[in-house]
Parts: sequence; structure tokens; C-alpha cells
Amino acid sequence: MADGIGQAGRIAVIGSGGIGGYLAGALEQVGHAVTLCVRTPFERLIVTDASGEREVPVRIVADPQEVGPAEWVLVTTKAQDTASAEPWFRRLVGPGTRVAVVQNGVDQAARARPHLAADVPVLPAIIYCSVERTAPGRITHHGSTKMSVPAGEDGAAFVRLFAGTPFEITQEADFTTVAWRKLLSNAVANPITALTLRRIAVFREPAIQELARGLMDEVIRVANAEGAKLTGEDGARILEGYLRFNGDGGSSMLYDRLAGRPLEHAHLTGAVVAAAERHGIDVPLNRTILALLVAASGQGLAGDR
Repeated sequence: MADGIGQAGRIAVIGSGGIGGYLAGALEQVGHAVTLCVRTPFERLIVTDASGEREVPVRIVADPQEVGPAEWVLVTTKAQDTASAEPWFRRLVGPGTRVAVVQNGVDQAARARPHLAADVPVLPAIIYCSVERTAPGRITHHGSTKMSVPAGEDGAAFVRLFAGTPFEITQEADFTTVAWRKLLSNAVANPITALTLRRIAVFREPAIQELARGLMDEVIRVANAEGAKLTGEDGARILEGYLRFNGDGGSSMLYDRLAGRPLEHAHLTGAVVAAAERHGIDVPLNRTILALLVAASGQGLAGDR
């Protein structure tokens, strides 16, 4: 594999989960020199999608001392693990480096900012991409390749970065609404799949649809108090989308629950509950879901302990 250290235009992806692996594969396929920065090393990156299985010739590195400044650094860790990227930032971020934080939740840029110099551009990115990490270095794409970033110079540069890849990227003037619309989906699909231990087909059940609508009603009230512009139609479209999805697709929180890993609840349902408290909004359904997620986070499945 090409070393790529010091090459102009080199791209670094921090995080080897489904999103990080798939983004690395998409960028490598259009000619970028990509380094995948991982916590635990593995030999090969294998991506499986509708076109079949392929090995992606990216450079896989577990030691920050082995890398140098990149043009773009993409942070794809779980939101709660953002601080773990700091040793990588110290090596990867140099003059002219842009950092994109591709994570669930809201306030993506704010999570990374304390770990970066004030003059480093930090771009939040919302992604719609169903991918599953089935084993270390093995990524399966189930559907969707869309991202949104704030409008502006950095957003335009991000669009250029992904030119030729499968990703459709929109630049948004009202990024607050876009971020909360994604959270509206994440705060429903992720907890329900993780807690029921079922994939997206669970939303074909009437009782689950009713629960989803109740959760969404609460999230919409909170989102609008935070400055977003959401309506019940946003929730209806999201729920209709669940019914159209391939029933085999899941959510990142489901995959983490199945593996006994810590869940991203603090930045999904937890973000809703925290904002509700700031605005004095009652969200009993989301509070209940949050209590269950806290209890399930990091626990193995019954009988597996």
C-alpha cells in the first residue's frame, strides 16, 4: 500500500467502524491516498456493497506517530469517543488542514473544537448511510449514500473532495434544521432497533409505529425550541422511509448492542432530553427510552455474559 505521508491531498479517516470504513473506501476508489486511523489494527479493509466485495488498498495505522499532516481529516468515531481523536489531531492537523466531523447527533463541530487549535476549520457533516461493520476490517453497505454540510467555502471543498464517489452531498444554509431532522430519525430508529434487538423491519408493526410517532412528536417540539424548523410531516416522511427500507438494514446502535459495546445514547436520546430540560419541555417517552439505553449500554446479551 502507498505510504502517502506528506503527500498533498492526503486524506485521513479516524475511526474504523462502518461509516469510517465506507468513506475510506469511497475516497480511495476515486484516487485519493487514504489513511485509516484505527484503535486496534487489522490486516485488510474489505467493503461489500451492491457491486460485490472488494479489498480497499488504504493504509491502516494504529499509532499516531506513524502519520503526518493531511489535507482533510474525517472524524467518524462515535460521538462519545471524539476526545480519543486528540492524539491523531496532533499529528494529522497542519497548515491548511480541514477537519470534518461525520457523526450522529447535533453539535458535531463543538465536540471536536476543544481538541483543535482555534484557527483549524471544523466542518460538521450529517450522513445518511446504512453500513454495518461485521468484523474488524469488514464493512457491509445496506443502502443510502447522502451527506449534508453547512453552506460555505469549507462545505464546497467537502463536496469537491467526494466528487466521483457514490455520495450525494448538499450544502445547507439552515444546518440546524438538517441536524435535528437527522436526530429525529436517529432518536427513533436507533433506540427501538437496539432495545428490541431487531432490524428495521420492526417498524412494520403497528405498535412500534405508534411508539415512533410519540417519540417523534416530543423530538419535534424540542427541535423547534432549539431553532430548527420541523413539523409532523418530517416525522411522517421518516416513518414512511423506514417502511421502504430493506428490512435487513439495522442501526449503528443495534450493531453496538449486539456486540456489547457502549451505546451512543448520550448524544441521541440524551441530547433530546438535555435540550428538553433547558426549555422546560416534558418528554416522558424519550426519558423512558433513555433510562433503558443507559441500562443496556455496554452490556452483553442475556446468556452471553
